[in-house]
Order: sequence, then structure tokens, then C-alpha cells
Amino acid sequence: MLEFTKSETTEKKDRRDFLKMLGLTIGAAGAVTTFTSATLGATNLNSSKSTLSLIGPDGDLVEVDPAKLQMAEEIVSDSELLREYQRRGREGIPGKKWVMVIDLAKCQNARKCMEACQGAHELRPEQHHINVLRMQDTPDTAPYFMPKPCFHCDNPPCVKVCPVDATFKRQDGIVLIDNLRCIGCRFCVAGCPYSARIFQWSEPDMTEEEKLRTYDVELNVPQRKGTISKCLFSADRLRIGKLPYCVSACPNGVYWFGDKNEDAVTNGTTGETVRFSDLVRDNAGYTMHEEFGTKPQVFYLPAKDRRVPYDEANRMSTQN
Repeated sequence: MLEFTKSETTEKKDRRDFLKMLGLTIGAAGAVTTFTSATLGATNLNSSKSTLSLIGPDGDLVEVDPAKLQMAEEIVSDSELLREYQRRGREGIPGKKWVMVIDLAKCQNARKCMEACQGAHELRPEQHHINVLRMQDTPDTAPYFMPKPCFHCDNPPCVKVCPVDATFKRQDGIVLIDNLRCIGCRFCVAGCPYSARIFQWSEPDMTEEEKLRTYDVELNVPQRKGTISKCLFSADRLRIGKLPYCVSACPNGVYWFGDKNEDAVTNGTTGETVRFSDLVRDNAGYTMHEEFGTKPQVFYLPAKDRRVPYDEANRMSTQN
């Protein structure tokens, strides 16, 4: 544990008081919240200007001494764990290219995938990283259920519009959000053609102890008010060789997940592993709105040969 002399402790307190003046907070692990760290990444602290004009949490312009912002950066660097989370979160898992396949014929709207995701990422009941939608292609065809996560596009427009590099695509194909950099501008929300992102309008429902954890970009917790959140392909689970939360929680074998480079995907319910290319080709797999040119890495298998008749599925949808 780091130990400070009396003068060092006083200096730390002065830094915290400065940040509180801007409506900012610092966690126990030394993580500066959204607004400050985003500014550190986007602003030249060696500028010749005596002050910097920044937008405060209430939307007002605030004149800030660049030297004191540098102090905030030093506090961030105190956490070795945070630096490691940030390093590996940006790097990804070398040699991998993650892909998901969703079999619409098997989805019975159990919504266990949603529950598992919400629990892992500390989301409120009304918030979704993955949502199960009731779909109907034409008035003459039976409805079906469609889980919709982030598609982790190979050509993601959300990444291109972010002004502070808060959202990024890793070498293993996963698109993540760094809420230590996110300034809540919501450009990425507007840029995503699939409505896959949510905005944290209110304070997350966490205990004080949970709020003090070191921020993990691969899990995106602790959540922060005024930032963006979305499906992460459970990057933290992949890090330890496990399937995503939603894939493991589904009781009906809806999800396949794996490495496109190895051409192998595993079913979260049965544990069966098959060739990704065969699964998609032999079952007429497709991606959402290919005409957008975003190259999604979530593939769908059509809702043919449904496991249960529609009437039963419809009844279940009112009970779950």
C-alpha cells in the first residue's frame, strides 16, 4: 500500500478539492471520472494558454489551470491495476477474431440472456445491452423472437465519430467503450445504425463499496452516470477462456460463439463445437443490413423449423 507524508497527503487533498469544484470525483483506486480523463486524452496540457476552457458537468464553461489537470493525470497513474486493465482492454486477445451466431428458430423468449448480461454489467431492469425483440416479417407470417446485441462491426461508424477515442475496435474484433474517456456527447449513439448503445441518465444502482472498485474497461464496471454503455461480447469472460454471459445463460441453444480465425463456434447450451463457415453456409446465415457496409460480426440463422409452435412461444412471451 502506498504511504504518504503529511505534506503529500495535503497535496492529494488539494487535488481532490479542485476536482470536486468541477463536479468530479476520484475513486479509491485513483481513477478519475469521465470528464477529467477524457480531457486529459483530448487536450494538450503543455499549451501556452494560461487556462483551458472546458465544459463542466452542468454544461457551463469552466476555466481550468492545465497544471492542476496534470495533477489529476498523476493520480490516475497511481493505480497499477487500472493501467493494466487499460492496456489489455485496448490490446485485446492476440490472434483471435470473435464472432457470434444466433439461431432464431430456437429462441423462445426466455430472456435469460438479458438477465445474465444485466447482472454482470450492473444495469437497471429497463437497461439492455442485449434485447429480445418480437419480429414479424409480413402480416401473413408468424412472429418470431430476435435477440439483438451490439454487432461488433468490422467497419464501425460509432468508432469513427467519437471525438475522444473513448470507443475503439480491438485487434480481436471487439468494439469497447472506455468510460474514463467518454464525455457523454452521444455521437456514437447517433452514429450506430443498429441502436445498440445506451446512455446512463442516472446514477447506477451500486453500493458505495462497488463504486470504489478499479474500473475494468472489458467489463465496463463500475458504471458511470453520463456515459455510454453497450454489449461488450463479454470481453472479461473471453479473457479467462469462458463463453459470454448471454451465451452461457441461454437454456435453449440459441447462441453459438467462437473464433472466426479458427473457423469454430461453440453452442452455449450443448457445448457442441462446429465449423463457423459450415453453420452459416448450410443454414442461410445472414447479417443485419449488409447494405450499410458496416460488416457486422453477429450472424443470424433464419427462424425456420422452430423448436416450438408459435402459439406456445407467444404464450411464453407473456409469462417471461
